[in-house]
Formats: sequence, structure tokens, C-alpha cells
Amino acid sequence: MFEPLPTEVLEKARTLPLKPDSVILTGSRVQLVPAVVETDAEALFEASNGSAFTLGDVTAEAYDAEERIWRFLFDGPYDNVDDFAVGLRRWVDMQDGLCFTVYHAATGKPVGVTNYVRNHPEHLRVELGGIWYTPAVQRTGVNREASYLMLKHAFELGYRRVEWKCHSEHIRSRNAALRLGFTFEGIQEAHMIWKGCSRDTAWFRMLDSEWPDARTALEDGLIG
Repeated sequence: MFEPLPTEVLEKARTLPLKPDSVILTGSRVQLVPAVVETDAEALFEASNGSAFTLGDVTAEAYDAEERIWRFLFDGPYDNVDDFAVGLRRWVDMQDGLCFTVYHAATGKPVGVTNYVRNHPEHLRVELGGIWYTPAVQRTGVNREASYLMLKHAFELGYRRVEWKCHSEHIRSRNAALRLGFTFEGIQEAHMIWKGCSRDTAWFRMLDSEWPDARTALEDGLIG
């Protein structure tokens, strides 16, 4: 005999929207604000086009944007801000997702993008994806806090499962998922056609039952 889910869980599955409601998520290192193409595109392009990037008193040297940001994503790199704006709008206009501009708290500058994607409220599952950060903030705890804020918000809304997927060869993303507390579920071969190539996809997930332990570890890391 299958055991029905509690009434309050089923009610969440009936009432959560396909496009997640806009919300601002604030931490000590970052603030996540729903992206607005008209106001955010220029600054985000500046942060992701490979040119030297100034953040407060520090200027990061020019870098290979394909190598450091865009290689495993579905879009980019972009040659100009107009093309970048078109690409950003596709994320903003997703009917089953919510695109955030990530602001660096200490300087107020946009430093990246992160998204809720492939939302399935009827099954209470959603994915974190389309994530990138300017190299100036990579490995500084920015992604850790941004992902923590998104996980916390999703589970507080009543989601039962949050997913993380990436190209099977994207080792940095796979390691990031594990550090955040996601569980590796396996490789789905020939999962997508990506930039004209076949993509095998690594699947990770976090369940609501796993969130309390993951939350404690993440908060300890953020404080430390």
C-alpha cells in the first residue's frame, strides 16, 4: 500500500507557481535580486567579458572569458553588451524559472548570475542552474552563500527536492555541488545536445530530509 503524502505537502504542490515568485535574498557576502535586463545587462557584461574587473580596491587582471566562465554554459561568451542582453533576457523570461543578479555586498556591484530553473511545483522539485561568477569572486564564498540562500528559500517554500546538473566534464561544478552538500546520483549519457555537441550530464540532488544537516554545515562554513 502506498502511503499518501500529508495534506499540507499536497497543498503546496497545488499552489506554488510555475514561475517562482520574485524575492530578494540577502546574506553577508551577497544579495540576490531578480534580474532586470535594462538595468543589469551592462554591468553583468562588464563582469563577464574577460576584461580587467575592479571590485572595491582590487582590480582583477584580464582573463579568458570562455575558459573561466562560459565553457560549460549553454550560452556565451558574448562579443558585445547588446548580444549579452538578448541572452540575459532568455533567462529572465523563463516561464519555469527565476533569474537573479548576484550583487557583491561590500561594493554593491553585480558579480554574477544564478537561477531557479526547471521548476516543477506539482512535484515540489526545482533546480539551481545557469550559474556564473566573475573570476574576481570565484573561490571567495560568494557561490556558497548564494546557493545557501536559494536552498534555504526553496525548502522554506515547501520544496522536497532541489537539483543540480552540469556537464559531466565540468569538474569545478561537480565539486561545488558536493561541497554544498548535494548527493551525486549518476551520469545520464547523451542527455542533451549542447553547443552542437553531445552532453553527458552529472545529476546531483538535495532532499528536504537532508537539508537540516546540509544547512548546519553551510552555515558553519559561512561563519568560519
